[in-house]
Formats: sequence, C-alpha cells, structure tokens
Amino acid sequence: MKITSIDVHTVDFYRTNLVLIEVNTDEGITGVGEATLEGRERAVLGALADIEESLIGREPTRISSTMYELVRDGYWRGGPVVGSALSAIEMALWDISARALGVPVSRLLGGQTRDRVRAYANGWFSGAASPEDYAAAARRTVETGFRGLKWDPFENFDLAITHSQLDRSLAQLQAVRDEVGPDVELFVEGHGRFDVRTATMIARELEPFRPVWFEEPCPPDNLDALCEIRRISPVPIAAGERWFGRQGIAPALARHAVDFVQPDVTHAGGIGELAFISTLAAVSYIGFAPHNPSGPISTAATLQIGASVPNFHYLEIMATDVPWRPDISSERLVLTEEGDVMIPEGIGLGITLDHDAIARRPFAAHPLRLFSEPTYDIRPDDELSFFNLPGRDGE
Repeated sequence: MKITSIDVHTVDFYRTNLVLIEVNTDEGITGVGEATLEGRERAVLGALADIEESLIGREPTRISSTMYELVRDGYWRGGPVVGSALSAIEMALWDISARALGVPVSRLLGGQTRDRVRAYANGWFSGAASPEDYAAAARRTVETGFRGLKWDPFENFDLAITHSQLDRSLAQLQAVRDEVGPDVELFVEGHGRFDVRTATMIARELEPFRPVWFEEPCPPDNLDALCEIRRISPVPIAAGERWFGRQGIAPALARHAVDFVQPDVTHAGGIGELAFISTLAAVSYIGFAPHNPSGPISTAATLQIGASVPNFHYLEIMATDVPWRPDISSERLVLTEEGDVMIPEGIGLGITLDHDAIARRPFAAHPLRLFSEPTYDIRPDDELSFFNLPGRDGE
C-alpha cells in the first residue's frame, strides 16, 4: 500500500476554522487527521502542502519511520505550525493502519483499558457576563450530564491583576460552586496570563474552591517560572497544551513542574507521541489529561488514546458547538449520566467526513481574542449539544 495524495479541508467553526485532512492510498483506504491551529490555520495549510511532497509513495503503515524521517529531514524542528501538520498526518497513518486490519486504533496501542473516560466541559459559559449568568450556565451544563466544568474567569488580564479584578473573578467561582455544589469538579483556566507573583497570589485564593487544577498560570515559555508557581501553589497545577513533543514536555516532567500534563494530539506529534508522553508522565506519577477543545477528529484520536492508556485522567470536550458540527462527519458521542464519554465503536478512528457539508462552511478569518473584549464569545447564539443525538448510534 502506498500514499497517493492528501486532501485538506477547512471548516468555519465560529471561533476558529477546523483543518481536517484525508491521506489517500492506492488501495482505497483513507485515513483522517486534524491540524486545527486557532488563528494560524493558513500557516498550517502551507506546512501540509510542503510535507505532502515527502509523503507520496510512502507506505502508510510504517508510522514510526515515516514520522522520524519527516521530522529529521524537515530541519526546522518543533513549533506549533509544523507540529500541527505532522500531528494530523501521524493520526491519519494510524487510522489507515487500523482500517487495513479492521480494528480500532486502540487495538494497535495495546487494547482497551476502559470503555469510557471521565469528561469535563469547556465552552459552556459562552455569552455569560455576571456571576449569576455563570451560575445559570453551569446548572444547565450539569443537567446535561457533565460532572466537571472548566473556564477562564480572568477576562483579558495580562500578567497582573488588581484586587478588585480578582474579586470579580472569584465571584464567578463562588457563584458556580454555590450553584452546582461540592461534587462537581471545577477546573480553573489561566491561559498563560500571569507573572509569578500574580499567579501565586491567585492560586492561594483558589484553594477554598478545591479546583482540580489551575491551568497554565503563566506563559508557556519559562519553565523556571512554572516550577516556582507550583512550589508555592496550594492547588494542583496543569500545563502542556503549548508544549510540542517529548522534547518540549520531558523537561517539565523531569522537574515536576506540573501535577497534570496536557499535550494536544493535534499539536504535540499525534497519537503515538501522546502515548509515549503518557508513559513519561506515568514514570513520574504525574496526571495525564490531554488538551482537546477542537473538532471531531481530534476528539476521536484523544478517545482512542483514552481507551488504551492506563493513566488517562480526563477528557476535555466542548459542552456545545456550532449546529453544523454533526453534519461534517460521522462523529457519534454518548455522554452518560455519570459524566463520562463512552469510547465509540468502529474501525480506525471511527470517523468519516461529509465533503458536501464541509463545502457549505468555507474558511472565515477568526483571529484569536484572548486579550480582547469578546474573550468569551466562543459560541454562536444557536449553539447546540452534539451528544446523544437522535437517530445516531448510541441513542
């Protein structure tokens, strides 16, 4: 079997554009991958075009040698753009390999260790402004089945925060905790906003809320700063979505800079690389909880890792999405009453794309808004849940 071409698709997803690929072979088996990189989608498209020339004619089942050589021969190593392009290709090769054998990807990773993974919701807060808005949105989300909620309560602050601004953020947390009670897990996102002094001050204030973690408390490019925050913080620290591959993550694990590591399968090297990173985390007894705010293929790949990796802790997933998410692929997800997402059945990654539905949602520019006013406007007014949909498997 030989690779013949790569088809690349972009899909407007309101806050970003999904970048989805199909790797085609001469035996008619196609594998899918995702390279979504918020705000830099066109750069990834260029990287995929460059890499395609090196893929044509290769055997898709030789995943390890192919990825090693693509990284080696590319000369410029690491980074989000090339990392995302390579990650998409890598997961497509796993998909092809598993489809050729008629098994799910998890079988190639050692088989399933579980049939479901604990999930926490992101994106549930879109449009909320006041603490009361957050409390109401949290209640609605918990009523759908989620038992974990993540959000960034820190508006568009940059490095520092005043006491009155912090009080405003803490009021959100208090309102949500009061509304959902002590049994719903809270995950506090920092988006790399703060300097060491501010992050440690915030961490102390978070302790009464008993969060599962304080995520990315400082920018991702200074490991010494993160280590200092974790040393002082009374709450667990998570990070890793903006670290790339084992070279980016191994130093953080070796220094115990985090309590949970969060590589993203669409940026950090793909399925095999995340499985390797999970082993590194297990050696250091550090939690493994991949970052996953993107589309159907990213979620499918993360779920296959979650099915097979013993130390997988949490699945991040959006509580709702654009109403056309169910149209663009065969994604089928079931959220249980206990707050778990079931591992889908099927061969490969279990995902096929609907080209006609994709064509109806062409690329639209969506610059990142992390430090601008509409930070939390990440879902359209007609947002919908994409779990347990009537007429789909797992109804």
